[in-house]
Amino acid sequence: MPSAIVIDIRVVPRARRNAIDGMRAGSYLIRLAAPPVDGAANKALIAFLAEVLDVPRRSIAIVSGQTSRDKRVRVAGIDLETAIARLQSS
Repeated sequence: MPSAIVIDIRVVPRARRNAIDGMRAGSYLIRLAAPPVDGAANKALIAFLAEVLDVPRRSIAIVSGQTSRDKRVRVAGIDLETAIARLQSS
């Protein structure tokens, strides 16, 4: 089983819909419909990434940036090449 990877993400809350909008300055730009209130955007980010990367939610953890738009997310159970392919195809 692959070990964990870390992905840099820039979150844009209150978007029209959840979507990956390419790369910006080395981070994936992810637009989320959820507002940044009471952890709603963080929960939506984890759910969205679990769906896109096809891993369980429990395999995803925000390791830094809990209250920031810039986040580092650890994903267990997937290799880097697979993760990049899935992020770019959605």
